[in-house]
Amino acid sequence: MVNIIAVEIPVPDGTNVIIGKSHFIKTVEDLYETLVTASTSIKFGLAFCEASGKRLIRWDGNDKELIDLAIEACKRISAGHVFVIYIKNAWPINVLNRIKSVMEVVNIEAATANPVKAIIADLGDQRALLGIADGFTPLGVETEKDQKERIEFLRKIGYKRG
Repeated sequence: MVNIIAVEIPVPDGTNVIIGKSHFIKTVEDLYETLVTASTSIKFGLAFCEASGKRLIRWDGNDKELIDLAIEACKRISAGHVFVIYIKNAWPINVLNRIKSVMEVVNIEAATANPVKAIIADLGDQRALLGIADGFTPLGVETEKDQKERIEFLRKIGYKRG
């Protein structure tokens, strides 16, 4: 019997969450090294659901609050080989390519500051992360005014020049 459930993953104001899948206990140390060398100002916490052996939630980071959030998110998901990273003082765009290049990372499911729900297949003694619901459904189609606001916003925050 498979039960499909949606599990809310908190994303407090000022944080972003990155959720992905990996395949090896080495993930924790490699993600730590990847994030800590990305920026001197980044704050982060990460956790990883070990799929065999002791089957522990392994963790690391440089911010206790973010570490605690990552551990709690992994407890909620409870699917083997899933990792959760919370970051502050950086955007996912600043670290995603670095995370993707970690040799044991299989994929990234989400990188967002939006409300998140993890879609889980619960098989009793096993769980699978099927996907992520990120944010909300669209309310319409972008107008010319919306396009202008988007273009101005990207320049305001420094991601585009001009």
